[in-house]
Formats: sequence, C-alpha cells, structure tokens
Amino acid sequence: MLIIKNSKVDDVKNSEITSEAEYLNRRKFLGKSAVFAASTLVGGSLVLKEQVLNAQTLSTQSARVPAWLGSKVAGSRTELSAGLADATPRNDAEQLTPEEYATAYNNFYEFGTDKEDPARLAGKLTTDPWSVKISGEVAKPGEYTLEDILKPHDFEERIYRLRCVEAWSMVIPWVGFSLEKLLKRFGPTGNAKYVQFITLVRPNEMPGQNSLFSTIKWPYREALRLDEAYHPLAMLAVGMYGKPLPGQNGAPLRLIVPWKYGFKSIKSIVEIRFTEKQPKTSWQSIAAGEYGFYANVNPYVDHPRWSQATERRLPGSLFSSNRMDTRMFNGYGEQVASLYSGMDLKRYY
Repeated sequence: MLIIKNSKVDDVKNSEITSEAEYLNRRKFLGKSAVFAASTLVGGSLVLKEQVLNAQTLSTQSARVPAWLGSKVAGSRTELSAGLADATPRNDAEQLTPEEYATAYNNFYEFGTDKEDPARLAGKLTTDPWSVKISGEVAKPGEYTLEDILKPHDFEERIYRLRCVEAWSMVIPWVGFSLEKLLKRFGPTGNAKYVQFITLVRPNEMPGQNSLFSTIKWPYREALRLDEAYHPLAMLAVGMYGKPLPGQNGAPLRLIVPWKYGFKSIKSIVEIRFTEKQPKTSWQSIAAGEYGFYANVNPYVDHPRWSQATERRLPGSLFSSNRMDTRMFNGYGEQVASLYSGMDLKRYY
C-alpha cells in the first residue's frame, strides 16, 4: 500500500539523482498553462495564482537548511519506476500531486488561515540552527540538535496519500524515516502510553501566532498512542519531492501519519514528550465535538458541518473536481485496523 525507496547518502552519486524535470514529466504533471492564471474555487476544483507558485519558490530557497541535511535528503532520491497506482491499486489511477500544488496550498495556521499564507510567508522561517527537546517518561531526556536527531538514520522516500479533514486530498512523496526508530533510541519508560509533539513558537517569523483572531493557544500540539507511533507507516519527514521540506510544509522536521486526517501530522517539531495520560491536542481543545483525539480517516463519521464520504483529489480542473470515495483509514486499513480492534470508531473519532 506504499512505495518505500531506501538509500544511504554515500551510495548515490550526484550524476545518478533524477533531475526535477524528469521527476515531474514522467508523471505527466500539469504544465504551466492557463489553469494557473487565477485563484478561485470553480466547481470544487482548485486553480492557483502564478504569483503564489513564485512565492513558494522564494520560500523554499529561503529555508536555510543545514548543508548536511540537504545533501542527505538529495541522496535518498531515487528514480521511481512506477506511479502510486502500482502500489495502491484502485478503480481510479492515482498520480502524484504536482509539487507546485503540494507546496502552495496547505494549512499551517502559524503563518495564517488562508491556504496561500504559508507559501507566501514561510520564507522568513529560520531552520538552522534547530533543536528538539525529548522529555517526559523517557530514559534519555534532553535537548538535542537536529543533527543529533537525524544523523543516525538513513532516509527513504515514501509515497503516501494525504487526506485533509476538509475533504480534499493529495498524493505526496515524502523523505524521512520511521518514527519508531527515533522513539526507541530514547527509551520510553514502562509508564509511557502516549507521545506528544509540540511545534515551534516564533511570532516574529510566524505571523499567524500574532493574530488577534487565532483560536489556537500556541504552541500547536498533537499526540499519538504509543502503539500508533510505533506503527511502521508513521514517519518523521525531512523532505518532499526529493528536496528538504520548505518552510510552509513543516521544515525542518514534521510528522506523517497517513491513515489519519492531515492535522495530526504536526509540522516544525521542537519537542517530543512521552506521557502516561492522554494529552489534549490543539484541535481537540478547541472543538472536541469536531476534532477527536484519534482523527482516523473514516467515511462513515461525518464532520458536523460536512460529509466525509467523498474527497476532492487535488489538482482538479475547470471541468473535473476529481471527486472520489473516501476510504477507511485513507486506504491503509489492512495495515492499521488492528490498532483499533474492538473500539467504537464513532465514539473514538
């Protein structure tokens, strides 16, 4: 149900790394056409402004990631011989979402509530230096540099579906490694039942944190049960499309939990905390009746204000919104359903 490509950075020569043009063209991505001329929702499909794409490029160039990290991400990039449809068969062929969409249309309220705000404003984000605090019920607590966190791990590319609670979806190639590998390194104690993730608070670089209209009490917080965090599909991502994460997508370190709604995949992580009791998450604290702790993709449990039975796969066109049925656990049920055996998934949503 996923594609994983492993590679050690020392095993890949620069001459062997697939060019971006080849990476995109092989999947017949949308070219630079009139579809990007305006920014609007037409019949439920997304059309992006060309200036938003330009803003995304500037933000990516301004990421200032450490040279060693950029090299290691690039080293994990491999020629993919098949599209997602080969790994996740279904009635409709699934293509990778064009990079321009995945990096210019997203939610990252630290930069603002509009979908275009992160790409427009994330260029200010400083990601070097970066550190992550390990705390709580763990054998090796402490403040660790990003290099301490990442250097022991080989990176791999995984293609996952991303399903937003707002009923739109994408297909994205992430670069990173299994979350389980990191957690085991620091040794959760026998009391640890949950793992909490906390994001950066830096209002001078994240203007959404200064907004008088924000309903989020910063920092943004998310959490998983420990057995969920240990599942092989859960990963920490440091890159996408063969390049380091841009600021708007959670640089330099974010969580990816593909069977859950996208808001669980917290961005720009600065602390990982092990707890005995279930911690409150940000959206659960704001509206528990709308955003539960588990947030598993479930077409049979609607959001109070819209149906979750279908999703809109981006990008769409003026003539087709790419509407498709939502799959239980976002299509990863065969791998993860056992985590919730015997649970009432309407109650524990």
